[in-house]
Amino acid sequence: MGLLSILQKNKYKDRELRILFLGLDNAGKTTTLKQLLGEPLDTISPTFGFSIRTLVRHSFTLNIWDVGGQRTLRPYWRNYFEKTDGVVWVVDSGDVTRMHDCRMELWNLLGEEPQRLASASILILANKQDVPGALASDDIRKLLKLDDIQTHAWRIQPTSAYTGENVNGALDWLLEDIRERLYYY
Repeated sequence: MGLLSILQKNKYKDRELRILFLGLDNAGKTTTLKQLLGEPLDTISPTFGFSIRTLVRHSFTLNIWDVGGQRTLRPYWRNYFEKTDGVVWVVDSGDVTRMHDCRMELWNLLGEEPQRLASASILILANKQDVPGALASDDIRKLLKLDDIQTHAWRIQPTSAYTGENVNGALDWLLEDIRERLYYY
């Protein structure tokens, strides 16, 4: 039995996952997390630094790190990569002017620390689909050059954190992808 098999079996026993919520500021990371936790959405403020929340879902305990997306905080994202099972990359579908920045930051994330995020599944949430003028997920896929991702399993999902549309289904995909990759039982 190899070391990887031993680690996977230990991980299976724990059923505990580390998920990072990342993306540019004002993309809807905290709103998405509050929606998943069933919390009210009336008091949301920018995340300065990070917050850690726990969610139990489908027999997994998710330790979710909601990390601020302000430009001054982005260089520190790499400090959160260790032992990450999944990354939820939240995109403001209505913020067309920052899609280039969004693509650059996503690709910096994928290229800068490949060994520390090597096994992480990537879920891209094309958030704010309820906002007039929001880009469709296919347009975001092209603008972010998602089809060029060869190093990770990924999926893009149109969502609205505010209404909750597709948020739970997107997280279910992430958990299923992680489960298939890490757990044999």
